Amino acid sequence: MAAMNADKPVFSAVSSSARQLFILLRCISFGPKTHVDISPLGIRFSVEDSSVMEGHAFLDASLFTTFTYTPPVTSSPSSSPSSDPTPAFQISLPALLETLQIFGITDSRDKWSSRESAYSSITRAGGNPAFDQRVLGMTGLCRLSYDGPGAPFCVRLEEAGVSTTCELSTYEAASGEDIPFDRDALVLKTILRAPWLHDAIAELSSTTPSTLTIHSSPSVPYFALSATGPLGSATVAFSRDTPQLLETFHAPRTARNAYKFALVRAASRAMAVASKVSVRIDCQGVLSLQFMLEVEGGGVSFVDFRFVPFAAGEGEADDSDGGEARLGEAGGGGSEGGGAD
Repeated sequence: MAAMNADKPVFSAVSSSARQLFILLRCISFGPKTHVDISPLGIRFSVEDSSVMEGHAFLDASLFTTFTYTPPVTSSPSSSPSSDPTPAFQISLPALLETLQIFGITDSRDKWSSRESAYSSITRAGGNPAFDQRVLGMTGLCRLSYDGPGAPFCVRLEEAGVSTTCELSTYEAASGEDIPFDRDALVLKTILRAPWLHDAIAELSSTTPSTLTIHSSPSVPYFALSATGPLGSATVAFSRDTPQLLETFHAPRTARNAYKFALVRAASRAMAVASKVSVRIDCQGVLSLQFMLEVEGGGVSFVDFRFVPFAAGEGEADDSDGGEARLGEAGGGGSEGGGAD
């Protein structure tokens, strides 16, 4: 157990906007708890679902006005600072999101309004509303801090002379590793505009499917998404012959992999607010979606998702309930190339 410096917290940061933190974390709000890793480079929030889906939102230190990280001081004299583990713990993600919007992140027409369906049309960021805080000249601050193991994760919001402090209970970090993904053995790599992927998933959802099948090949149809459900089947194809459609495309061989539709649909919030998405599938069939989000100040941030595919034939056999995905047995993922690390 590390003994903390009594004068300085392990981590403290100040952001001029709670809104951008809220939007990034809202993208991975498919689980009740988030795993938090703090390092000198920033904060990494991770959420996983039954070891078959995971989402990561990394808040780079550059997103904050100030960012201070003080490595824990260990009680063992033989340990070196470089060997000290970075702080890791879990907190309630719904509680954190509620805290960030205490002063109101959005108005009644907000894209995340519960009155809208998960696939309703979403107006993308453009001009600021008449009562936007930036238009009114009201400045606000969001301060984050963490003192060390056992201490709460503190969020302090200040706006127009009013401040509130919330202390979120921290829990012991759950042991586990990221879903393996082999970047050196890809059967598909393409970049396209995120709204187009969002529209495709919305179109396929009309059949209430349980399985999403991704087909990729060096020839027609190149890159296609298909789904079959009780109300019928649908396919959305993206042609590489239209440069404006696929920014980049690489598929060395034909591959066909199936995923639980509900899991991929859980990434729709990121699809709605991101500008671009990188779609990659490795030789084991693991799907990686990396979204690029434009943040205030002209910078960018990234939100990543990984999905484990169904075993060969499992998506069709267990179409009624989606079955249980298992890593390393994807149908059509290709038999050549190295396995995931």
